[in-house]
Amino acid sequence: MEEEFEFGSPEEQKNSVNRYEEMIRNDDQYFFDAAAFESIIDYYTEKNDPVKALQVIEFAGSQHPFETSFLLKKAQLLASTQQFTAALETLEKAALLEPSEGDIQLIKGSIFASNGQFKEAEEALNRALENSENKEDVFYQLAGLYQLQGEYEKAVHYLKKTLKLNLDNQDALYELAFCYDILDRQEESITFYNEIINRDPYSYIAWYNLGNAFHKLQRFNEAIDAYDYAILINESFASAYFNKGNALVNLDKYADAIEVYKQTFEYEPPNADTYCAIGECYEKLEQMDTAREFYKKAVKLDNDLADAWFGIGVTLDFEERYFESLHFYKKALDIDDANPDYWFAIADARYKLGQVEASEIAYAKVVALNPTDIEAWLDFSSIYFEQKKIENAIETISEAIKINPEAAELYYRLVAYLFANGQYNEALNFLELALAFGPEKHHILFDYLPQLQDNHIILEIIKKYTTQ
Repeated sequence: MEEEFEFGSPEEQKNSVNRYEEMIRNDDQYFFDAAAFESIIDYYTEKNDPVKALQVIEFAGSQHPFETSFLLKKAQLLASTQQFTAALETLEKAALLEPSEGDIQLIKGSIFASNGQFKEAEEALNRALENSENKEDVFYQLAGLYQLQGEYEKAVHYLKKTLKLNLDNQDALYELAFCYDILDRQEESITFYNEIINRDPYSYIAWYNLGNAFHKLQRFNEAIDAYDYAILINESFASAYFNKGNALVNLDKYADAIEVYKQTFEYEPPNADTYCAIGECYEKLEQMDTAREFYKKAVKLDNDLADAWFGIGVTLDFEERYFESLHFYKKALDIDDANPDYWFAIADARYKLGQVEASEIAYAKVVALNPTDIEAWLDFSSIYFEQKKIENAIETISEAIKINPEAAELYYRLVAYLFANGQYNEALNFLELALAFGPEKHHILFDYLPQLQDNHIILEIIKKYTTQ
């Protein structure tokens, strides 16, 4: 008796593939209907074996010479292997058999886009709109075409059209989130996601993207609520747990974040990024041994995760194991040598180890990479000041002020350096500027040079700005 399989089922597909492979082994000729051939082609395509898939297409074409679908699949496979000319020639043959087939123009559009022929791609996709019954795919392809050209406004327009036809198109929802992010239009995206949710309250992807939009606007409590709805609808949605954990971190709720991060392990294998995030939470809670344990788990899974190597260094630095921390900071820097945070940590560690010259070099790198880092400028100049290189300290902080002209902390530090260098009139002039930008921060001056608290002129100037 023949086994009965549900039409289109994996069992039926496997049966067709086995029969086809038996025919090849026996060098025989079996007959397959068109649906069976399509299933066999899809099997090899999904196995990422385009050579075998193309062989099946050739055989299918000999048995079903007027079946357009085989030519369309052949064109797609040729395009996937960068054989664009052959793919277009195949589509021309398909057009001879079935000129009104909308998918011909859809595939043409995709090929032209892949080949950088954007004008031709747009023309083909617009022709596809006239003939294709599946306008959802055409709208989505048009959106992708405009994204390739950096025309994100147009991409948003067509992604919305895609979602109007199919709210469950998850790819379109993700791409729309990306476009809104590029355009920095999070408020508009919130309105749109709410419209989708009103139409389909169970769209967990819409809730998730709504949460991401709130997150980018630093509305973390609202983001958490949206992630919770996504999780309620799809309990196994690991990305929602992870992003909820990130939102909790931004609210300094580190213990809660750890529990949420760990929930991702119930629905997907542990990954390096999650281990690293958990490590950072334990670090913030000053549980350094546990933090280091999770950072080590992260680098075991991903040896190139710079933040995890850096995290190990931070935990050792906290324990005043500066020489050891330097080793791990360097490993992070080997992976990402343009990260100013890594250079800052190295500069600080070298200073604590008494490697002053190396520390200066590292601080110079920090402020070159991130010239708006006020703390780095202050620490950098302080090294010179402590070595009695007051002119260098003044020069460094003056450079910082040129780049950050409204940072009161820099002016107060310059005032201290100028007083220490005997440049009293200049110091008083800059004190006025410091007080103009931040009168409430005048204590910074006394923190650095406590002896100035007895200077009556300085006290009178400060009084003028702080008693208004």
